[in-house]
Amino acid sequence: MVQIGKFNRLKVVKLVDFGLFLDGDKFGNILLPKRYIPANTDIGDELDVFIYLDSEDEIIATTERPKVTVGECAYLKVTDVNRVGAFLDWGLPKDLMVPYNEQSNPMEEGKSYVVYVYLDPYTNRIVASSRLNRHLSEESLFFKPQQAVKLMICGRTDMGYKAVINNTHLGLLFKDDAFKPLKYGARTPGYIKAIRADKKIDLSLQLPPVQQRAQLTEQILEHLEARGGTSNLTDKSAPDDIYKEYNVSKGAYKKALGSLYKERRILIEPDKITLIK
Repeated sequence: MVQIGKFNRLKVVKLVDFGLFLDGDKFGNILLPKRYIPANTDIGDELDVFIYLDSEDEIIATTERPKVTVGECAYLKVTDVNRVGAFLDWGLPKDLMVPYNEQSNPMEEGKSYVVYVYLDPYTNRIVASSRLNRHLSEESLFFKPQQAVKLMICGRTDMGYKAVINNTHLGLLFKDDAFKPLKYGARTPGYIKAIRADKKIDLSLQLPPVQQRAQLTEQILEHLEARGGTSNLTDKSAPDDIYKEYNVSKGAYKKALGSLYKERRILIEPDKITLIK
């Protein structure tokens, strides 16, 4: 079934001067304008295309990739605000609308916001909302402690940061569990820390110390093996460099190096670490 707001693999059924038509099933033939047609495309070929409504509210296809699809969250910039709502740059010629009743606070041109993208069930239009709690659940028994997840920072509170979890839920990352500054809209790997009695979700950027250290020591050894047995990422390296490689704090990295050193598996020098074979 063809899904608006998603990528679909559709068959070419007709070539015309201004493009080609794809078999859109219940939507009939769907136009792919000429400028998007890959070279040497012929009738019977199948193309991966994104389906949306153009400025005339007609279903149309494109091979361009938007910054976000239906069912996902993204951090997007406002290009215009008018009497019907705000409009966001999502990488396609027709901007993405956020109706006024889907804005948690009035949006301003030039500013960026975390939004959830969904299909309006009455119009089939793709629209966005910054009222994330209307579309994402803040309660779950589905997640498990220590489960790896993908996070997007979507707000701050006195307790810490609010984050979107896997595009489906909202959770809280307490200040003590955020060992680095996090910007609004930032994406980062994380973990489920706990599911509270009220089913609210607590998050962490790191595994609990014991599990994290075991996992991290293996990653360090793999890192060394892949680089011929040496690495210039030492216990004196910058926290950002360590996080970029391992997604952990400098403190966690130093403890893992200490464990490997005590086990006589690595040698720590001022400018490098070396695998002991």
